[in-house]
Amino acid sequence: MILTKRFLPYFVTLCLGALNDNFYKNVLLLLVTYSQLNTLPIDVNLFVNLAAGVFILPFFLFSAHAGIVADNMNKAKLIRRLKLLELIIMSTAAIAIVSQSYMVMLFLLFLTGSQSAYFGPVKYSLLPQALSEAELVKGNALVEMGTFLSILIGTLSAGLVVANENGLTWAAIIVSVLAVAGYLASRAIPSLPAQGELNPNKFSLFSGTLRCINKARETKSIWMAILAISWFWFLGATYLTQFPNFAKLHLHADATVVSLLLALFSVGIAVGSFVCERFSFGHVELGLLPFGVLGLSVFSFDMIGAIPLQMVEPGFVYSFESFISNAQHYRIMVDLFLVGLSGGVFIVPLYAFIQTRAEKQECAQAIAANNIINALFMVGSAILSIVLLGVLNWTIPELFMLIGIMNLAVLLYVYSQVPEFTQRFISYLLSHVMYRVNVNGREHIPAQGAGIIVSNHVSYVDALIIMGASTRPIRFVMDKSISEIPLLKYVFRHAGVIPICSPKKCEATYQNAFEQIHQALANDELVCIFPEGRLTPDGEIGEFRPGIEKILQRDPVPVIPLALKGLWGSYFSHKGGHALTTKPTRFWSRVKVNITAAVAGETTNRMALQQQVTQQFDINR
Repeated sequence: MILTKRFLPYFVTLCLGALNDNFYKNVLLLLVTYSQLNTLPIDVNLFVNLAAGVFILPFFLFSAHAGIVADNMNKAKLIRRLKLLELIIMSTAAIAIVSQSYMVMLFLLFLTGSQSAYFGPVKYSLLPQALSEAELVKGNALVEMGTFLSILIGTLSAGLVVANENGLTWAAIIVSVLAVAGYLASRAIPSLPAQGELNPNKFSLFSGTLRCINKARETKSIWMAILAISWFWFLGATYLTQFPNFAKLHLHADATVVSLLLALFSVGIAVGSFVCERFSFGHVELGLLPFGVLGLSVFSFDMIGAIPLQMVEPGFVYSFESFISNAQHYRIMVDLFLVGLSGGVFIVPLYAFIQTRAEKQECAQAIAANNIINALFMVGSAILSIVLLGVLNWTIPELFMLIGIMNLAVLLYVYSQVPEFTQRFISYLLSHVMYRVNVNGREHIPAQGAGIIVSNHVSYVDALIIMGASTRPIRFVMDKSISEIPLLKYVFRHAGVIPICSPKKCEATYQNAFEQIHQALANDELVCIFPEGRLTPDGEIGEFRPGIEKILQRDPVPVIPLALKGLWGSYFSHKGGHALTTKPTRFWSRVKVNITAAVAGETTNRMALQQQVTQQFDINR
């Protein structure tokens, strides 16, 4: 995938753009801060704050329109136009750098931010169109890796170039060359036409932004994912902003150590992105999110505890060499790297989740809403830091402790609002801690539209295993007695389980179940039923009951046969006694989920479906 034409030119274009943006921004800040104090018409501190503001302002102003544009035109053509605009901006910037026209450079920084604001939505919405669903997590991992490493290289190289005797000339050459290279790379991106019906809207500064945000809020899970990603940017902005003073005041270190901290954090995010891809097993895996969130807090707390208590002589400052040669700093370096790694694990599945859940023709607008909220959270980070550190006189470690605690609060809030995240986490633990689950035929689960999954029923955790095999939410039809099992009942309830029981025992529940199934299918949801009507008493597949035919008579939707293998004999099955009453004897055993192609609901029946599930069950038995 990495070297294919559908990904490599885009990836190179992306990295060169992030590298150029950050190189140019940091060259400007360093020149103003260290070189030309007397040539500015305004105060240096005001200039630096203005520079930070004018770069982020376009994300508020233009992201909504950028999302609409990206959804309504060929994405490859849009990227080429944006890279051509970057070439014009950076060519002008090269002249401004050589002539030391700092106010012109500030205006060009605003234009650079505007170009980035328009590139953001197409940057992520392109992926689900160019890559298969199985490649999506890897694609996002590479994007996050490339972005953060490019930011790191751009930031560090700006310092090296400005320190050079001919720094102005070299800076002008580099921004121009990077812009040309980025445009040439964009020329190789294959055509990616707009998806769905075109619906371009007129540009609207404020109402367009509000409309974009309100559209994202219509789907609660997408909105929660946006808030979670924005929280990461809040946390990351806090760390990156405070690194210089943290190194100076608490580590007694010079600017080279600040670069080391930035490198550890950025490389940690890149490595975390690949860790996420490795443990997602080829699909969007929300079950990894708690590991990322907990890591962000745990390693933040430990980093605070790792701050050396040993006093240093007045005036002593650690250089890069002396800092890394001192063993008391190893723990803080490892913690910072692991904070970044946890962040990579956290954000990659969230970006992939938005891409898979948003409507194809509105994916860029969902990303645009994400960019707007990201920017708001980063501004919130700056305000919080100013209030706590400047007004209330908190220390930086106290600030880091607070955001670590807030991080846990965010975890609890998001998981309370989106039960699917909790279910995915439990399913992930079952699938990869208690069992080794192998899914065959995941591609047969339809990406959208109504459908019914029929499966054999082996254990009380069948629903959780199947849930982990699907990238879509599933409504499970489950025997009422199983749906009321202590502890599990809270998971099932949040999953929107449809309880059912024999009409002889509870006619109202029985009829209500079929009505809920009808409503779910009418809403284009995916429903899973266990036609045997009970857990198998002997490990074999029992007779399918006529309930499935009753459903298909009313809603003849596609049916996906699925067979579960390997759960018989587990603690949650009836082997050796009633489930949950025997002593657990099997851990990390192999479980297979075999999924076959969908069959037409109009032409199938319970006997045919039972035969297909049995065939899948008997494969390599």
